[in-house]
Order: sequence, then structure tokens, then C-alpha cells
Amino acid sequence: MTKPQLNLLPMLGHTRGKRSAVTCALKCDNACAKAVCNESDNGYFRDIASATFSRRSALGFGGAGILSLAAVALAACAPPSEAGAGTRASKGTGAEGLAFDAIQPVDLTVDAFNVPTGYSWSPIIRWGDPLFADSPDFDLANQSAAAQARQFGYNNDYLEILRSGNGKNALLVCNHEYVNPAIMFPSVASDAEALERRRIAMAAHGMAVVELERGNTGKPWKYIQGGKRNRRITAHTAFELTGPLAGSSYVKTTADPGGHTVLGTVGNCSGGSTPWGTILSGEESFNGYFRCAATSAAEKRYGFTDKATTTGWETLEPRWDARTPGYENEINRFGYIVEIDPDNPESTPVKHTALGRLKHEGANVIVAGNGHVAAYMGDDEKFDYLYKFVSQDTYRKDDKQHNMTLLTAGNLYVARFTGDSPATEIDGTGKLPADGAFHGSGEWLPLVVDAKSAVDAMTLEEVLVHTRLAADKAGATKMDRCEDVQPHPVTGRVYVACTNNSDRGKPGKAASDETNPRSLNRDGHIVEITEAADDATATTFKWSLLMVCGDPAKNESAYFAGYPQDKVSPISCPDNVAFDAAGNLWISTDGAPSAIGYNDGLFKVMLEGTERGRVQQFLSVPRDAETCGPVVHDDEGMVYVAVQHPGEEGTFEDQHSYFPDYVAAGAAPTAGQVRAPRPAVVQVYQA
Repeated sequence: MTKPQLNLLPMLGHTRGKRSAVTCALKCDNACAKAVCNESDNGYFRDIASATFSRRSALGFGGAGILSLAAVALAACAPPSEAGAGTRASKGTGAEGLAFDAIQPVDLTVDAFNVPTGYSWSPIIRWGDPLFADSPDFDLANQSAAAQARQFGYNNDYLEILRSGNGKNALLVCNHEYVNPAIMFPSVASDAEALERRRIAMAAHGMAVVELERGNTGKPWKYIQGGKRNRRITAHTAFELTGPLAGSSYVKTTADPGGHTVLGTVGNCSGGSTPWGTILSGEESFNGYFRCAATSAAEKRYGFTDKATTTGWETLEPRWDARTPGYENEINRFGYIVEIDPDNPESTPVKHTALGRLKHEGANVIVAGNGHVAAYMGDDEKFDYLYKFVSQDTYRKDDKQHNMTLLTAGNLYVARFTGDSPATEIDGTGKLPADGAFHGSGEWLPLVVDAKSAVDAMTLEEVLVHTRLAADKAGATKMDRCEDVQPHPVTGRVYVACTNNSDRGKPGKAASDETNPRSLNRDGHIVEITEAADDATATTFKWSLLMVCGDPAKNESAYFAGYPQDKVSPISCPDNVAFDAAGNLWISTDGAPSAIGYNDGLFKVMLEGTERGRVQQFLSVPRDAETCGPVVHDDEGMVYVAVQHPGEEGTFEDQHSYFPDYVAAGAAPTAGQVRAPRPAVVQVYQA
């Protein structure tokens, strides 16, 4: 498959900086070039809320023991250290945590992975690395679908490192969101070769589970080829449907007349780890994998089109063409939260329909004081919504089998926000209102309650398969692409990463409001939510903006909870968030090159005392790349990220990156060498 043609790149010339039109085509099906999917007339982002279980709790596995943030004596509320001096960013720690000198922003043309002085980095595993004893070694020039299905997949996104009690063994769990054939393969030589490359792409999607080992804690990991728990999940892995849609007429196809088994998971973005030791993953931009007649309101609301897909999978299998008789419902079998048991490679993963069908960024869960589980989910598209699910049944300690059923039945809600300031004080510039903060209240609007639809003129099944339409009717608040949603492990406050929304305030689109105070919001912001009575099952909440992102040197509306603007690292387009054991927030970014002209990175943010709002950049990823899935184990001085789509704008013959296999700084291949960037999981450790 050759580099996508210009007619498949409608964002070409419309992105800023080095944001790749290729990424827009392959990752989200050119969503920004299309009409906004949400044309409903319900309220816009005046209100929002949530609360979650931190996916960064270091869960044990295989009975070897558990390391958990909840078991660590967190010092997030202890007196903060004195604010550091200097401009932009300077050395400092939170109440505890990793100490480092914040790195300076890295120009968007630089192909390098940068870490602070005193730290080193190395890849744990890369695209194509063999996972099983019989897996072939990666051969860039001679790839095959059979080989790829037994190798580490492409474009890793969500990441978890589950450590054992002795700290010398772990499980790495990762999503593989999408592929870029233009830099994976040379120019196609034949139709047969093009078809095989599409099969390789299908095998490169999904998820991976990989065993790790090391000599001592705090030291770099090595992955174990042939590990007993190693697993690849691809677009052909069988998934079981759970919840009210299982067996319904909405999900039955010619290949699955019973409506219970779906092959594959695609577009997997972020995720979460559960208190019972499983992994959740969100099926995000699934619409781009299907060709569809797109004649109904529901199909249009989810962004389906009657055009050839960029993947071309409809030329391989009829299920990817929803116009094919008998496969019209295949599109209803994707767009869910999936759950896998990383301890059991023989287990059947599931898709939970009770949590609704949307472009899930991911899900994170917390056990409320009454024992019910709450799961928080963002729908990653301009002007879409924030959701919460509360389980019907309650959590049982040490009963994994039971707890794995908690997401199969319960109540589903969508968020509505209200600002506290007069509308006249919100003018679209991001200027603070008179009371000095962006804040307000909110409520969770019911979509499903007690196994019944709470939405007029919609059945239970309709609400769950057309969840966006149900949320429109309920009157949810339109958001600026809410992505990762994480609860603080000590304070219980919930942090929602709103990546950006360049359509905010345009003619005919939602105007700015207190929760989204800037028009043409290219930099994004972070919403901080407190559930009523600290109860994750509550239906009301309070909210405030922790940050309105940007480069203070270029955008005076950037806001950092009142912290001095000249002492922070510039940050834009927050995507994934995590917490360290000291209670600090860590943010990875996606899209910073287009917004502020620097490569994406990972940032530490203080949350308490006089240092609240202080942003320090910890690392920077290579050109064209995105920082994903941060994991912070500051108890042993280690940080992990998934580096996605390095060198995205290149071609196989003109690569823009050679990450992570740099021969020498800036070195190109010598005659006869064949090299390409390889998305990878990276570990950063103290040198």
C-alpha cells in the first residue's frame, strides 16, 4: 500500500505546525475535515463531572502479591516545598516524588527522545519484536500477516506495567490503536502484495500482554520472549458480548446469528486497570474501519460514510462493508469498552454493552463506599460528552470471577455542567471571571436506570447501541474532546483531559462558556471534579478548571491554577493523565506541535499548596510522535510511556524518524540498510 493519496488527506494544508494530515486520515478518519457529528441543540459545555479508580495502581498478578498506590503513604496533602525560582520551569519536587530539572521544550523538527539530566532511557519492546517461542524475528523487508500476529503490534497507546510483589517480574499490557502503511512498507509492487499488507495491518491492531523481568527493582526491564502469559489480541480474536445488547437484533449478523461473538477490537485508545486485576480498553475511532450506506441519523451521528476506507479492509472481508447483506449490524458490534484478563491468556475477552456505544477514549473504575463500582468514560470527538456507569451489583474482595461481571449491568449517565459566573464575564478569550476562577456545578443525567431506558421514545437497546443520540435527547453538555479521565487515589478528585476543539466559537458552533472559556480552543484544558459527598455513585458534583493550557510566552490566557506563568513549562493538548505515589498529576500530550510548535511530551503537575498548578516537562518524544499511556513508579524512580506514530509524515523511502533504533544522532541508513521508525514502549530510569 502506497502513501495515502491526496484525495484521502482532506486535512492536508489545514493542520498547523507539524500536525500530520496522515495522522488525521489514519487515526480518526479525518474527523476535523467533516461536519461535526453532534448537531443536536442541547446545551454546550457549561457543566461536567466524574470520579475514577486510578489505572496507575500497580496491581499484582499471578498471586505474587500486590503493589498499590492506595497502600503507599501518600503525601499529596503535606505542606508543599518552596516554589522554585527561574523562568519557564526549574528544579523542584512535590511533597514527594521524582526530582528533576525540567527539560526545555524541543523543536518539532527534532528526531530524538529527551529526558532530564540524571536519567536514561531505553525501549522495552518495539513494533515487530517476537512475543512467542516460535515467533519469527522482525524483518522489515519481509513482513507477513502470520508473523505480525505473533509479534508486538503497531502504534501502542494505553500502557500498564503490573508489578509482582518482589518487583522483579511484571506484566506489560498495551493497546495497538492503528497503523501507517506508508512508513511500514515500501511502494506496493502488486495487487497481491497490497492485500497481504492489509492483512498485516489487521494483525498489527488490538492489544498485547508481555511478561517482563529484571535483576533488581529500579533497574530496566527486559521482555520475555515465550513468556507464559504473553498474548496478542488482533482484529480476528473472538470477543464475547455482555450486557443488554448481547443476543439482540441490533448485533446479529450472517456470521454470528446468535449475536454473542464478535471478531476483533480496533481503534483501541486509552484504558484502565480494575481493582480486580483486569484491563479495560476503549474502542475509539471505529467508524473509520467500515464502509457504510450512512443514510440513517444514527449512522451519521457516529461519522460513518459511504466511501472507501483508508484501511481497505472491506476488500478483504465482507464484515467491514456494512452495505453487504447480512452484515448491516457489524458496525453496532464495535465502539465498546473491552475487558481482558492479563493473567489468563486462554480467557475470552469481552465487550461490555452496558457501558454504551461511543468513541470511547477509555474507562477507569473506582469502588464507591457503598460497594458499587463507578466507571468514567470520555467520548473523544468535538462537542461530545462525558459518561458515568454505576454497577448494579457490588464489589467482593478477592472474588475476581464475580467482579468481572460488575460491568455487565447497571445505570448509565451523561454529564451536564453549569458555570457559576455571569455569562458576560466569559468572552472567549480565556480571561478569568471576576471571582478569579473557572468553576461551577453539575449533574449526571440518567440514560439507563434499573435496567430500563430513562430516555423518552428510546428502548433500552436503542439507548445502548445509539448512546450518542440518547445523550443528545437527555441534554448533555457538549465538550472539547474529553479524553482520559482519572480519579486522584487520595483526594478522590477526578481529572478530565479535554484535548482541544478548534471549532469552539465558530459560526453555527457552540460559543465559549465557563467550562470551555476559549474560542478556537487549540490548546485544551483540564477539568477537576469533586463528586457530591465524595460518593462516586452520586448524581451531582462540583467542578473547576485546574489548567487552561498553552505557552504563556505566546498566549496570555494560559492559566495554571494561579501559579506564576513564567515558572511553568509550556503545555498543550492534554491527552492521558496519571498519578505518582506522591499524589502529583502527570499529563501526556497529543498535538502540541500544531498548537505551540514543540514536540509532544510528558509533564508533572503539582496539585496542592503554593505549588498547585506548577507544570514541569519531564520528557519529549521524537518528531511527529505522540506521548501515550504514562505510568509513573516514583517509588523506584521509573517512568514509562508508549511512543506512538514517530515519523508519521515520512514515507518508507524518506523516513522522518529512526526511533528508537538510532545508530548515531541524525544518522541516516547506509547503502543497503533498511530502517524505519518503530513505535515502542519506553522506560526512563535514573542513570
